[in-house]
Amino acid sequence: MLWKKYDKNAPHAYTFGVFPTLELLRYQMPRAIEVLLHSQGERNEGVEKIRALCQHARIPTTLNDKLVERLSPKENTYAVGIFQKYYPRLNPDESHIVLINPGDMGNLGTIIRTLLGFGLTNLALVRPAVDIFDPRAIRASMGAVFQLNFHYFESFDAYRAAFSRHHLYPFMTDGAALLPEVAFQTPFALVFGNESSGLPSEFREMGTSVRVPQRPAIDSLSLPIAVGIALYGATR
Repeated sequence: MLWKKYDKNAPHAYTFGVFPTLELLRYQMPRAIEVLLHSQGERNEGVEKIRALCQHARIPTTLNDKLVERLSPKENTYAVGIFQKYYPRLNPDESHIVLINPGDMGNLGTIIRTLLGFGLTNLALVRPAVDIFDPRAIRASMGAVFQLNFHYFESFDAYRAAFSRHHLYPFMTDGAALLPEVAFQTPFALVFGNESSGLPSEFREMGTSVRVPQRPAIDSLSLPIAVGIALYGATR
């Protein structure tokens, strides 16, 4: 099959790079369709691991420099994994991160990787939101997305209706409680707004709204940094 550049409406997606492709094969191997390889990576140790995994699972590998270069916008891409999109459910008994209208691929990938670093594996995304299958988000996560449960919701109310047992902790610059003073109850849902606008004011009255202590020299922290600090505070 002649693969084309990523289309969010297509049933398949891509991993760009050796490490994200290895993570795909380690954690979502049944979803893998094919792996494309570049001749410049023939002596790469990771490429050898990819070949071994694909051979064991009978996943086709194809050496095709031109196709790899056409699909990937980055130079020195030695592997492109092609996989079927999938839609896991959130675990109702575990804590969640909720991102409302996230708009940046790199931020999403960084947050996913940070999530796993603190032992959480459930991510709710409230639309409109960036595409978690976009290769840029996958690459920013370094393939961590393949260890994650994630689900899109049309509204925050839809998320709340599905997970009413979760204790809400909206993070806001004017939150009612300082992060170090909050005793988090599980299962919790840490809620974050869009990179530019944050959460609407009504979230201040939902559950326990939280603010991260910071100096007045800046108006707010970047979203990935705020999520990382919040996760540290909630899981320590």
